[in-house]
Amino acid sequence: MDVEIREIRAQDCPAVAALWREELNVASATDEHVKRTYEKMKSDGRYCTYVAAADGKIVGFITIVEVLSFDEPEGYVKMNGIAVLPEYRRRGIGTQLIFRAEQAARERGVSSVGMASSFRREKNYPLYESLGYRKSAYWFCKDL
Repeated sequence: MDVEIREIRAQDCPAVAALWREELNVASATDEHVKRTYEKMKSDGRYCTYVAAADGKIVGFITIVEVLSFDEPEGYVKMNGIAVLPEYRRRGIGTQLIFRAEQAARERGVSSVGMASSFRREKNYPLYESLGYRKSAYWFCKDL
């Protein structure tokens, strides 16, 4: 199976929205919401979404954002979301997506790359750790 990792296109938005809803349990990720967000991200060089295409469809994605921080003067890249369709898991697609995010971070000249992952996704922690990621914090959030 050939997998192409490439930047998202407008026509990919419904498939990415479905992944957000079904695999990441984010009900608010409607097709329209994802399309609107895609348009905003496209005009802001800090953001990028990569998709994994196989068998003529989008089977996974990863979204990144470059972040500035006083403790990391060169900045860092944060992975905001990653998902792969269940029937395509354990084929290295998630790893390919993470490697593409890491490549983008190197291209941007930042000092590190990281992610927040929910407790519901603990089954993915061994993958992240096998790729050299270490647990370093909890993520706290509040809806406004």
